[in-house]
This record gives sequence, structure tokens and C-alpha cells, in this order.
Amino acid sequence: MVYTVSGIQFPSVPSLQKSSQLSFHDRRSASFSFLLNRNSFSRKSLAVKCSHDSDLSSSTVAESDKVLIPQGHDNSSTTTDEVEAPDITSEDPQKIQEFTMKGEKIDYEAVSTDKDDKDGQGHVLSSHVDVDTNTQAENTSVSINKKVKVESEEARPKIIAPPGTGHKIYEIDPSLQAHRAHLDFRYGQYKRLREEINKNEGGLDAFSRGYEKFGFTRSATGITYREWAPGATSAALIGDFNNWNPNADVMTRNEFGVWEIFLPNNVDGSLPIPHGSRVKIRMETPSGIKDSIPAWIKFSVQAPGEIPYNGIYYDPPEEEKYVFKYPQPKRPKSLRIYESHVGMSSPEPKINTYVNFRDEVLPRIKRLGYNAVQIMAIQEHSYYASFGYHVTNFFAPSSRFGTPDDLKSLIDKAHELGLLVLMDIVHSHASNNTLDGLNMFDGTDTHYFHGGSRGYHWMWDSRLFNYGSWEVLRYLLSNARWWLEEYKFDGFRFDGVTSMMYTHHGLGVGFTGNYNEYFGFATDVDAVVYLMLVNDVIHGLFPEAVTIGEDVSGMPTFCLPTQDGGVGFDYRLHMAIADKWIEILKKKDEDWEMGDIVHTLTNRRWLEKCVAYAESHDQALVGDKTIAFWLMDKDMYDFMALDRPSTPLVDRGIALHKMIRLITMGLGGEGYLNFMGNEFGHPEWIDFPRGDQHLPTGAVIPGNNYSYDKCRRRFDLGDADYLRYRGMQEFDQAMQHLEERFGFMTSEHQYISRKHEGDKVIVFERGKLVFVFNFHWYNSYSDYRVGCLNPGKYKIVLDSDDPLFGGFNRLNPTAEYFTSDGWYDDRPRSFLVYAPSRTAVVYALADEAEPEPTLKPVEVLKPVEVLVMEPELEPEPKQVLESESKPEPVEAEVEP
Repeated sequence: MVYTVSGIQFPSVPSLQKSSQLSFHDRRSASFSFLLNRNSFSRKSLAVKCSHDSDLSSSTVAESDKVLIPQGHDNSSTTTDEVEAPDITSEDPQKIQEFTMKGEKIDYEAVSTDKDDKDGQGHVLSSHVDVDTNTQAENTSVSINKKVKVESEEARPKIIAPPGTGHKIYEIDPSLQAHRAHLDFRYGQYKRLREEINKNEGGLDAFSRGYEKFGFTRSATGITYREWAPGATSAALIGDFNNWNPNADVMTRNEFGVWEIFLPNNVDGSLPIPHGSRVKIRMETPSGIKDSIPAWIKFSVQAPGEIPYNGIYYDPPEEEKYVFKYPQPKRPKSLRIYESHVGMSSPEPKINTYVNFRDEVLPRIKRLGYNAVQIMAIQEHSYYASFGYHVTNFFAPSSRFGTPDDLKSLIDKAHELGLLVLMDIVHSHASNNTLDGLNMFDGTDTHYFHGGSRGYHWMWDSRLFNYGSWEVLRYLLSNARWWLEEYKFDGFRFDGVTSMMYTHHGLGVGFTGNYNEYFGFATDVDAVVYLMLVNDVIHGLFPEAVTIGEDVSGMPTFCLPTQDGGVGFDYRLHMAIADKWIEILKKKDEDWEMGDIVHTLTNRRWLEKCVAYAESHDQALVGDKTIAFWLMDKDMYDFMALDRPSTPLVDRGIALHKMIRLITMGLGGEGYLNFMGNEFGHPEWIDFPRGDQHLPTGAVIPGNNYSYDKCRRRFDLGDADYLRYRGMQEFDQAMQHLEERFGFMTSEHQYISRKHEGDKVIVFERGKLVFVFNFHWYNSYSDYRVGCLNPGKYKIVLDSDDPLFGGFNRLNPTAEYFTSDGWYDDRPRSFLVYAPSRTAVVYALADEAEPEPTLKPVEVLKPVEVLVMEPELEPEPKQVLESESKPEPVEAEVEP
């Protein structure tokens, strides 16, 4: 009897992980395997021959493919560690080209290390690594003769720009001069690390390829497995391939804490570990005997009836591997991101798959007009309800949704559609799990993480990385590169960056914008330097890749290049906007302040781009409310059908839902994000399947009986032509296509000419468009004058009151609006409009307002009887001459 999980076939067996300290006899007596059997389980591990000379500052290990990691006697997690690498400095384009363009095979033969060097903070910086790629070392005692072929896509030079002076940030923002001591120290630490990595690892290019050395690597003669676990006193590779026998494949440890074993191919030439086999590393540690999933595992699964995950040796035959067919799209000028979660992307109450997402959801995203899809919960996480943020296996895609090759096919399909695929990557913390995660991996508290309270996030119940550790840097930098290189993701949204950059993690801190909050002892300089390094790797090796940082603090220089002294991100998530909308929605309509809305939307740093959003997945979680739910509440369940009258609450909600989203896109940043389903006002929150939670205090938090009913997206509601959700979805689609057509989010021209508190009107120009928002709850304004820059005839290009969008059809879509000269609201020209209450209207010059021929017409909903709360259509406004009377002047605030 067998069962399958994500394309991997398993035997039906009792749980292997009842305890983390099962006896060796239990392992040895179990006889399981995946896909094929092995006849022999005995293995010989390679010996390490080290020559020590007390008079010299170096030690030599003479063996092909051996990894040397300097390890201090105190086993501190701040110890820095190395893996040998080709002597290539990626900052030298000529040297790279000479090396990589030859397309030759590389022999890694000799490694030499210098005495550990420590900085002033006691961090071990590095050990010198020098690999001779031309000749074999004379003192080599063991050789696997492993050949690492430079693939064709690797043949082009990979150039990571060297550090600059880091001084341009002071030209951009002279206010930073007051904190120059901190910023110069930060940049000095960054430059020092770059120099040490160049000297001892051959540059960031080589340093960020740790997956070529650690974990499982296959050669023509067998499989090598390496693991950095300095706290372990013994280690053995166990799994289905050797009947889980801990005595069969005992690993050897070098003096730097790297455990290693080489498994030669079977006599018949087959691999020693079959594809699909479960594997773990058994270690004797200071905390006892521990079975762990390899830290660099590429796939892991949870077998039915078991709680911990099992690592899977994933290496399908060449004919079964997915081959990418489509090139990656170029980075668009403006980002319109559709935030999504594969598991909950089905209308059915179930866990959806990569394949279904590829076939059903991606075409929807393309049709809606988004140009990028951001996917959450890709990295394996044993707890589904963590939304993917408690990562257990950093190099493994989540097996709940399918196989690694299924994920590759999803990404390839997105590229075919012209969509960027961004990954929500988690490097800010890790799961607290010890059985299937990195926590206490080698039995010590300080392996990958800070020790004690500094290494624990009390609110998230998770572990915090030690970014001052050399091997943590290698692990995380390699992880970011792995997803870009192996899966061809187009960039990342880095989660929890605020928590990384400050030792207080942003908890209980209200950032006011005072620079003292950013540059002081509360700043984790090691973490900021890591972010600079990872941006260097991403932008240097993948120039089209996009990096977005989730930072709520407003850290200055966050989105400036590292060469100029910045942290290096392309975009910052403008998180304050969503919080402001929730704050406003709790007020009465008459208490909404136009100036407050405009200030929040435009309050961002010069030259630092932002991704704006009115709401994301955070607002959709159980315990919170989406904007649609704040606006319409329970009326969404009974009054969204078009064949029955609406209610004032629903009419208000639909109108404001459209306005909030458009003004957020119009003023909030250079990019825009929407969480899936919110484009049509998804009526329900997200509640992951969960059971009752029993707290230590005896209190019980009730679960939902492990139901998937609230863990899905009801796309059918947005598609139904008999529901009012359809109108909101059509508006969101029109909004995305408008931005695609005019590119207003990235236009350099932005001018806010009016934010009138009495009229509740906001008028601004963005690019060649004029936006007019009337937030008043009942006042509609005839012959309302709006200022503009460009002369000519204007026409409506987007009207939230269009009946297609669930509006009341109070504007004539063919009307023409002629400008008149004369200053108004500090604009050289103006024109008159009709501004109905609770509407947003966008105007463009008539010669640019003609519809795009490529856009397919959208089916117009059949007219139905609705409760009209506004007067009939006003007569088409006429052109007003200078001699005619003008509306009563109003006081308007003007922003430069």
C-alpha cells in the first residue's frame, strides 16, 4: 500500500518520528525505501588530512571538495565560516570573462586557510580560501575528481559592482550629515565585509553559491553531502536508502565543524540515493540525539499521520525535469502587483496546487491588468496557518501545493503571459520548530541564531538570525540567489525588514520621522549590512530583478543604491497607507480630512520609490477587516444581488471602495499592490484551518474544526454578472489598464492643486491626467472649476460612477471639457466639471483619451432597478467665458 504526496510516492508506514531520540535499533530495523531499493548500505566517508604548523598562520586541507570553516572554541554563533570557491572576484569583469567565457570544467582541488581574523566586535571575519583551478595541489591526499561544469547560462560575466564612496546620500539628503558617524560606520562595515569576502571567497558571486557545496551535490561518481553543524559530536546520514541505519553512513567532521560524506554510485551505475528518498541527518549534540532535516534540503514533505516533515532527496531524471521555455520579462517601469497565496487561491474549500494556480489564476491576473504576481508561502513551512512566515526549510518550495517542477511550470507560464513573479521571501526570522526546522539544529541555541532573548521574537514565537555570522551570511545570500537562479523568480518582497533592522524589532515603537530613531544603538548594523549585501547580489547577478522591502519605520536611504550609501532596495512598501485608511474608516464621513489623506499618501522620501496599497493580506486575516467589510459589514451577505434593491450602506461602500483604491494608486507611490480577491471586495476574512489552542494558563482559544471554508478566494463572486461584486472588479480592471496606458504612477509630474475640507474635494495632476475626487456624502457640484497645466480639450477616461462599475451614471462619457486661461489654484489654466458626490473621475486631453484598440470591450451589465440616491443626470457643462460669473472662490492648499 502506497500513498503519494506532490508527485512523490511513499510506502504506508508507521510514524518514524515519535521521538527525537529514537534508538539506533529502531532505525536499523525499519526497512523502507522510495522508488527503488539498494542492495548495499555500507559507505566509506572521506578522510580529512590536515597539516598543522604552529609557526605558520595557515593550515592546509588536501582533499578535493573539502569545506573548511573556521570555528572558535566557544562555539559562538558569531563565528564566521568559509567554503572554498573558485578564485574569481566578481567585481573584476575582465577576470570574470576570462574565467567564465571559456566554458571549461573546473577542478576544485586545494584549499588553504589563514588564521582567523577578528574585527573589533569579536566577530571572526574569514579564513582565506584559495582554489587553484588550473593545477591540482601537490599535497592532495584524497580526490573525488569532481567536475563542476559551467552551464551555458553561467558563461556570461556576472558583475557585482564594487562599493562606492557611500557619500551621495549626503548630497541627496543633507540632513543625514548630523548622523554621518553612524552612517559612515555602517558603510565601513559593509566595505569591510565585501573586502573579506573578495579575499577569502573569491567575491560575492562565489560566496552566494553555497548550495553548490553544502547539502546534497551530485557528480558523475556519486553524491556528496555536507552540513555545517559545529555543535554536533557525531553525525550520520540516514534515510530510506540505507534503511535508516545510523551506522551505515557515518560522516566525518573537519576541524571547522563541517560534516561530510561521499556516497559512490552503486555497482550498476545507479545513484546511491534514489530520487524521492526520505533523508535526515542524525547527530549527537549537547542536547541529545537529534534527527534533523538537512539545512540545505531542496524538498520536504509531511507524510499522512506524521507531524514532523521529512527531507526528500529530489533529483528526478533529466527527462522528467521541467525545462523553462519562455524568457523572463523585463522589469516594467511601474509595478502593479497582485499579491497571492497558492493554497487559498481556489474557490473551493481546499488547498490549491501550483498547477491549478498556473492554469486558472494566472490568466485572471493578466486579464485584470496587473503586470506582476507576488506569491506568498513558497518556502516550506510546517504550520500552514503561519501564512508561510514560519519557514522551516528555506531552500524547499512548499510541498502542499505540488513539486518543485510544478512551481517551475507556474513561473514559466507567468513569463509567457508577460508577468513578473515576485517571491515573498522570509529572512527576518525562522520557525521555532526543532524537529523539522533550523532551531537547535546542531543542539545549540546559537547555531544560526542569536542566543538568549536576542535570538527570540516573543510576538512571533520564532528565532532571529545572527547576521554577524559568516555562515549565516552565506546561507541567506545563497538562499536568495537559489530562488532566482533555479526557479527564475523575478525578485523578492522581503518580509519583516523593520524587525531585522532594529534590536527592538519595531515593537512598541512609534516612528515619528526623527532621525535619531534610525541611527543609534537600537539599529542592528549587522542586519542592515546583510540587506546591503543581498541587494548587491540580486542586482549585480540579476539586473532585471526587483527587491521590495517591508519597512514600516521609514528608514532613510532604504531605497537608494548601496554604492551611494543606501540599503539598496528598489521599493519600500508604503505600509502607513493601509493603517491610515482603517483609521479613517472608523470615523464619520464628515470627519474625513482631505489634507490628512493627501499627506499620508504623499509622505515618502525623495528618490525612494514606494509600493502603495490600500489593503494587503494583513487586513484580510481573521480578527481584522477588509476595506469592503469596514464599509458594508453584514449588508454584504444580503444586498449584493442586482435583482433586489441595494441599501445606503452598500451604495456608500461600493462608491468609497473604488475611490479609496484609485486615490491610493494615483498618489501613493510608484507601484501598487492588491491582495487577491480584494479587487472585488471579497466578503469574508481569511481563517486557516485550525483546532482549539490550549494555553499554559488553562484558557482555550477555539479553533474552526480544521475547516477550509474561510481559507479560499471566491473568485466566482467577482465574475457573477448578477452580483454587485462584478462592478468593483470591473473598476479595478479599468484602473489597472488606465495605468498601463498612461503610466501615471511613474510620471515625474505630480501636482496637488486642491484639497478642500469644506467641499471634501481633492484635485491633482499625475502625468498627463487630472484626477477629481469628491468625497462629500451628498453634495454634488455643477460647474466646479479645477486647475490644470496643459491647454486643450479634455475627456473622461475613467469614471467611478459608470454603471459598468456599479455607479449611478450621472456623467456623460462623451462630454468634452475645454480649458480657459487664467490662474486658478496656482494652475495656469482650468476647466469646469460636474463632480457628483462620492465619485472619482479622471480626465485626459482628448487626443490621448481615445480607447486603446488592443483592449477588449467589457460586457456591460444589464440595467436593473436600484435605489438612486442622487439627482438625475445634470446637463452637459458648457464652456465658461472669462466674462461670466465664477463660482465662489475657495481657499485651497497647494503643494509644490
